[in-house]
Amino acid sequence: MAEEGRKLKQLLKFLPLCLGVTPVSEFEEEETPDPTGETLSIVAKFQPLVMETMTKSKDGFLGISHVALSGLRNWTAPAAHMSVMLAKQFKAFLPPKNKLDLGDPWWIIPSELNIFTGYLSNNRFYPPPPKGKEITIHRLLSMFHPRPFVKTRFAPQGSVACIQAISTFYYAIAFRIHAEFQLNEPPNFPFWFSPGQFTGHIILSKDSSHVREFKLFVPNNRSLNVDMEWLYGASESSNMEVDIGYLPQMELESTGPSVPSVIYDENGNVIDSRDPSGEPIQFVFEEITWQQEIPWEVAAQKLEVAMYPFKKVRGELSGRLSWKVRPSLLC
Repeated sequence: MAEEGRKLKQLLKFLPLCLGVTPVSEFEEEETPDPTGETLSIVAKFQPLVMETMTKSKDGFLGISHVALSGLRNWTAPAAHMSVMLAKQFKAFLPPKNKLDLGDPWWIIPSELNIFTGYLSNNRFYPPPPKGKEITIHRLLSMFHPRPFVKTRFAPQGSVACIQAISTFYYAIAFRIHAEFQLNEPPNFPFWFSPGQFTGHIILSKDSSHVREFKLFVPNNRSLNVDMEWLYGASESSNMEVDIGYLPQMELESTGPSVPSVIYDENGNVIDSRDPSGEPIQFVFEEITWQQEIPWEVAAQKLEVAMYPFKKVRGELSGRLSWKVRPSLLC
């Protein structure tokens, strides 16, 4: 019996590798950012889902109650058009010490789904409190809607990143995020809004004290890029409707590099952030010279394979047998 137990433990240890599932890692303790550090201004751009692209629109949404789609129809603008965040909060995007090679992916938010956990409940309205690196992702996505879930109900779950370029003091990081939103609240039933992916890049200093650029967006180069599911009851076994549609724009972008929140003179005294004429002080930033870099397409492919490990196997077969992987509809 003891020997069988030992073998079972060994099997469970290696099962995530066989399944292409990353084991859950312990989250780092969230540091309290220095309030005097640099700040980054981010703007949100959002165009609502084109209702006519939904399959159900072909018959005029026959049999679908107006209440079921109320959260979707009422979501016409971002929850916050602008947000100011501390540069240090973007430390969540920095690579771990063992992932410093170009294109070598790591998990910002690791997946917690496997063959034993199955999928997460559909019958939920409010996301669990974010922890560790989830906090930064959650805050960013909250600019779109107040109820983002940084862990999707179904695989592939999580957020993954890789280094796209390296300079003496900076990294360019490419990332891919799988997240979804709950658009309804009680007494209505849940309505899940799941973009195919969020992708983007960030250029930040290696100590995360300065962010040069940040952009996050839902790709809109395909005719369909959002999955939607809604329940017709208050239990997990309730009937569910499923549809897909097209979202023209959902993106966050920094207005410029992060800037000091407090400015000091050469003597260490705090000075006004405006010049004598009342205009804001203009900062001059050095040009970044990249010593190593890979194309965006290569980085994006690395992230896709991290999310969908089977694509690596099929891609290798493709090279030998001259057949291609059929791309996923939304990813």
